[in-house]
Amino acid sequence: MKRFKFTIRGNEYETQLQKLEGQIATIEVNGTQYNVELQKERDAVSPAVKRHAFGNTGSPSGGQKGGGLAKIKAPLPGHIMKVFVKEGDRITKNDDLLIYEAMKMENLLKAETAGNVKSLKVKAGDNVLQDDVLLEIELK
Repeated sequence: MKRFKFTIRGNEYETQLQKLEGQIATIEVNGTQYNVELQKERDAVSPAVKRHAFGNTGSPSGGQKGGGLAKIKAPLPGHIMKVFVKEGDRITKNDDLLIYEAMKMENLLKAETAGNVKSLKVKAGDNVLQDDVLLEIELK
């Protein structure tokens, strides 16, 4: 496991790489674990973090194939900036779900699996705590 220190806008973050599988890395930041998608660096560095939305068990379908319900929870406390979906929308893997600000960074939450938005629990302007349910997806 590799350790890194980052300073972002004057705040220091200690990170530890836990696991790397393909484009998904499991990292620990100041004691909290996150799954993040790695992207090739472009010409400009973006402060946005792309996160994938997982269900209750940390897997896209909770271990089920077809059917089921995934409750998408906030990985961090933050502020909902923009919501891209509404109840009843059909979504596919990698669709943008919402943007929220956490730790002075914009986070783009993307769908990890296909389904239909059963319920939307937040709107732009809402503040959320870690593990608050943001939306529910009926899995396909």
